[in-house]
Amino acid sequence: MPYTLWFDKAGREAIGLVGGKNASLGELIRADIPVPPGFSVTTEVFSEFLSAGGLKEKIKNLLSKIDIQDVSSVENISNRIRQLMAETPFSKRIEEEISFNYQALAQVFDVHDLPVAVRSSATAEDLPGASFAGQQDTFLWVQGTDEVLEKIKLCMSSLFTPRAISYRIKMGFPHEKVLISVGVQKIVDARAAGVMFTLNPTNGDPSKVVIEGNWGLGESVVSGICNPDKFVVDKVTQEIDKAISLKECECVYDPVRREVIHADTPPDRREIPCIEDQEVLELTRYAKRVEAYYGCPQDIEWAIDKQKPFPLNIFMVQSRPETIWSQQKKEPVLGKKSAYELLMEKALSRVKVSS
Repeated sequence: MPYTLWFDKAGREAIGLVGGKNASLGELIRADIPVPPGFSVTTEVFSEFLSAGGLKEKIKNLLSKIDIQDVSSVENISNRIRQLMAETPFSKRIEEEISFNYQALAQVFDVHDLPVAVRSSATAEDLPGASFAGQQDTFLWVQGTDEVLEKIKLCMSSLFTPRAISYRIKMGFPHEKVLISVGVQKIVDARAAGVMFTLNPTNGDPSKVVIEGNWGLGESVVSGICNPDKFVVDKVTQEIDKAISLKECECVYDPVRREVIHADTPPDRREIPCIEDQEVLELTRYAKRVEAYYGCPQDIEWAIDKQKPFPLNIFMVQSRPETIWSQQKKEPVLGKKSAYELLMEKALSRVKVSS
């Protein structure tokens, strides 16, 4: 079994190897959606890593001692498992293959120590009917082989955070059945970023695309630390309803501290839209294409690259099934007319009846 797979080589048929998040990236590429390039460190690496030094049995033994009603018990077991994993080295073969792929990715852009995002991708993640998304760790602006290897291991050990352990127990997912892959992806140097839904998450209206965004990296929107701009777009008429917020903070990379930080937004950008109308409409076009490809409502993460011209600056970095309204019976939105109904009204109003 392979230790690594490039995103464009593995879609949903390989979810057991690359996890839900990375498989989704492969599918987006197949749907001709712009995705930053990268590769998956497969679940084979995770399985082999756990086999080293009897780590798998030690973890199984610790998990069997958890008292799910006792928060301190869950936290204690989680800490012990993650410490064991931190102390266990990758094999030389695993390190060499990951290093080779990272360097190959860097060479594509002719950048030494290319900045990448290192993201967890569990095999039980992003599935309809359950929301495992966001339970494992993501690291942004990781540079250099040593740091990439370090963050990959931290992603793997995040499968055993207190939150992840508790949720699997609650949902009845056996711990040993959930494997983890890790994605290593060229980071988007984002002018703005955020999320979008292919239905209105407030009321379930499927005729709308709702886009939320902020200046800088998307973490400020995903984590909820800012009040993002909101754009509600009609899928048919392309009418944009804007709610521009006061954006006082953003997530940016600090080259001195070599980490992503929360920074104050410059005053001249706080009350203006973080994306232009043409970018809103281009994002909407991609949202509709992704929804049509998957055949169900989607929750999508996007980013606008500050280094590229429109429309080459728009990237999707994740798509997952929307897990709230898509699981409910569809009801009409009271007091609202669909785009189709509005268009039919306009068309009929133009029809002249001849006598």
